[in-house]
Amino acid sequence: MTLDKLKKLNIPEEAGVYIFRDGKRRPMYIGRATSLKSRIRSYFSAELIATRGPRIVDMITKTHTVTWQEQDSVLEAILLEAELIKKYQPYYNVDERDDKSLQYVVITEEAWPRVFLARARDLEQQIKDGTVPYKIKKKFGPFPEAGLIKEALKILRRLFPFRDKKSLDPRHEAFYRAIGQSPDGSDEDHRQHYLRTIRHLILFFQGRKGVLEADLKRQMKACAKELRFEEADQAKRLLHALDHINDIALIKRETNAMLFDGKKRFRIEAYDVAHLGGTENVGVMVVSMNGQLTQSEYRKFKISRNKNDDIAGLVEILSRRLNHSEWQYPDLIIVDGSKVQAKHAEAVLMSRRINIPIVAVTKDEHHKAETLVGNPDITKRYRAEVIQLNAEAHRFAIKYHRKRREGLRDRVVQ
Repeated sequence: MTLDKLKKLNIPEEAGVYIFRDGKRRPMYIGRATSLKSRIRSYFSAELIATRGPRIVDMITKTHTVTWQEQDSVLEAILLEAELIKKYQPYYNVDERDDKSLQYVVITEEAWPRVFLARARDLEQQIKDGTVPYKIKKKFGPFPEAGLIKEALKILRRLFPFRDKKSLDPRHEAFYRAIGQSPDGSDEDHRQHYLRTIRHLILFFQGRKGVLEADLKRQMKACAKELRFEEADQAKRLLHALDHINDIALIKRETNAMLFDGKKRFRIEAYDVAHLGGTENVGVMVVSMNGQLTQSEYRKFKISRNKNDDIAGLVEILSRRLNHSEWQYPDLIIVDGSKVQAKHAEAVLMSRRINIPIVAVTKDEHHKAETLVGNPDITKRYRAEVIQLNAEAHRFAIKYHRKRREGLRDRVVQ
């Protein structure tokens, strides 16, 4: 599909889900967007193709057309995206996902159903073995981004107060009751009201918002007719909330990985290790966003083994960083060293089926950047920023290492 052909499509600016389709209209890739128009067009940007590599080029080359479904909110787009990916299993979605971070939303079959996240890999194994420690009423997903679905549940809990996995702890439950995010009573009337709330939550997850709104309108009228004005007002407030879902937290996360007002937030992460003859081994991650150092994103790692092995240290800290699926993935990774370090870093990514370009920075005898190893288009375009961030990683690693040697202990990534 060409950019000229794309421009002829009347793509809206609204939030929604888009589908890249092949010549037989089979889904190849499914994604979501806060702005469908900006996101879809971003795939045809020469800059994106240059930084994302052959996988994106291959997908765009095979794309015959793009379709989309508008949604009223980012939250609804997230739920629809997961539903469609599960239904169609598009090649470019399944090929890129990290199974370790997939999460289901589980609703239990109990007198007072609970709602919580469960790691997909663990839950699927428990179902297979028959060892699930609770009865499942419904499960939705799997969702590929743990951090994003956690934010979504926070929003939904304000609309549909529910009990969570820890609700059996009285202190935990009391807190959420106090802030209005768990049912506020325990008698049968309250339980029936709560079961209705859970039914409404299920309708929302199923994408049946119209059915949910119609049910709320009937409930509002029936309550008003029976002079139960407080319940009628609750239904009215929920109807209003459904039309004005607060997506701020989700949009904030999405802009870390999407186009916003046509400008990409390009994230680079640089890694370095430091030690003294194999003792007090530490590693660091420093970050720049759109060319600006972002110190709030810096991370420190205490390497598990004291050993004079920079490559083992690099592999460990990069692996531990990738365990944090709630952190935005970078668009470019910088490592200190040569082709050897770059190859080991690529192996870590490949083991998780993650495709991120890597640049290695080799130094001269004065510890100054000498050669950049990586995609020539990337090393040429981002040379100054790569060198700057590599130097910043070295500075930060040395500073942390010295603090360790002096007996000072900072909070580090586990």
